[in-house]
Amino acid sequence: MREPLLTIKIGELYSNEEIFVSLGVGNTGGVRVKLNVDGTVRRVVIFTTLSTPKQIIENPYADRLEGDTLIFTGTGKTGEQTVSGFNARICEQPEAKFPIYVFTQIANRRNTTVGVKRWCFLGLLSYIRCYQEQQPCIHGEIRRVWIFEFKLLPRVDIVSVANDIDLSKGIIASLPVENDDDRSVVTNVKSDIINNNYDFAAEETRTKLLTYDPKQFEIFIGELLRNSGFKDIQVTRYSQDGGIDINARLGLHGWPLRHLLTQIQAKRWRHTVGRREIADLRGSLQPFAAGCIVTTSHFSKAALFEATESGKNPITTIDGFELAKIVNSVNEIRI
Repeated sequence: MREPLLTIKIGELYSNEEIFVSLGVGNTGGVRVKLNVDGTVRRVVIFTTLSTPKQIIENPYADRLEGDTLIFTGTGKTGEQTVSGFNARICEQPEAKFPIYVFTQIANRRNTTVGVKRWCFLGLLSYIRCYQEQQPCIHGEIRRVWIFEFKLLPRVDIVSVANDIDLSKGIIASLPVENDDDRSVVTNVKSDIINNNYDFAAEETRTKLLTYDPKQFEIFIGELLRNSGFKDIQVTRYSQDGGIDINARLGLHGWPLRHLLTQIQAKRWRHTVGRREIADLRGSLQPFAAGCIVTTSHFSKAALFEATESGKNPITTIDGFELAKIVNSVNEIRI
């Protein structure tokens, strides 16, 4: 058995044995937990495989790192997922502030050109939220899964294993306090389950949209607007700065408001759109323009409240499922 490592460094490669020996977790599973003697969580280790563009086309729901946000599907490749077991322990971090490590696989076991050190340390994580989605399992059947979202903690290059809990507590305590409503995500999963009206066609369309890169998505939304009767459509230069992506006017079909400028932000995201994005878009709008955020993902409860708050310029919000239904209703558009 190897001697435990004293430090873990971002960007360094580690073997599975080095990880479980040094961090005191099990040797299998996508989520591994070390407990204290009193049963509380000492640390969590997450193992993921981040998607390449090719892999996203093959599986749009695969784990992704978008900016500093990690989108991670809970453990269990088949059947209905629940927030129990190790999945549930992740949700305890906001209160206990224990460290969550994340490693990504650089090559699978069948790749013999890579040695045993095939796990790259990405850093420590701060838990943001979890929510349900419906996705196809490995056998193609629709099931409920739990999606977890995390932020990579800043200012962490080297982690001392012995002092990781103090490091995690200190950095998490210094982060802006999340509004509970911004942790809460609004999706249609529960209502679809209750009413037994799962829209397979909409989910198929959303799946295709998730394979687009961000610039392709902006261009597609521009074409969707054109085929929905808008005119004077301008897709702005791609900048990744969170500003206005598309300008458009209603056209003759909306003749009382045909000169109204609509400014749109298109987010081909897997992670949730929060309150800040709504407020930032409102601040970017030209005087008297209407604002809209279109995403392939979801909105937090706080984002939806911010979008319609009394006394503020309202922002239209279109989530991934609503967008997919709009796409399917426009005969002229193809994805």
